[in-house]
Amino acid sequence: MAKGRLIVLTGPSGVGKGTLLKSLFERHPELYLSISVTTRAPRPGEVEGQHYYFVSHAEFQQMVSDGELLEWAEFAGNYYGTPWRSVEKQIQQGRSVVLEIELQGARQIHKTFPEALRIFIMPPSLAELEHRLRNRGQDVEEAIARRLETARAEIAAADEFDIQVVNDDLDKALNRIEATLFVPVGGGV
Repeated sequence: MAKGRLIVLTGPSGVGKGTLLKSLFERHPELYLSISVTTRAPRPGEVEGQHYYFVSHAEFQQMVSDGELLEWAEFAGNYYGTPWRSVEKQIQQGRSVVLEIELQGARQIHKTFPEALRIFIMPPSLAELEHRLRNRGQDVEEAIARRLETARAEIAAADEFDIQVVNDDLDKALNRIEATLFVPVGGGV
């Protein structure tokens, strides 16, 4: 059986990573989405074990101490991490595993798994990103300002990634990701 691979998807908050991934997994159910653990509270509609594993700060620190996380990072006052056992199991079974993680975690993964494919999702502009953050109505003004400040630093690091995809049109961005992940069989023009 062929060994799977690790795919890291990163980009600023509000850039559309979740929407792109939802469409990608609808088209390619053979992919495996790693479920992260987080210390933040669930947002409306989020389901434990489907969107995240929600844990306390103490539980998260214990996972770090016990070496249970492949990567972890602090973002907007909360901690996020990737449990390594499920990722390793899926890769050994020949599945490609997608991690949707922040820049800090992506950098950790690059050190541990330099062969991972790293994709950075870019907004069309900072103004559009701000518009998206405000329209989703999940954050207070202070949090939006913090997310935009973080986004500037993240966008500045986009060149560290193998591929940069601008999410100005969902279908085009999705097609670019697919073209990167899946080599056509028997191609030719």
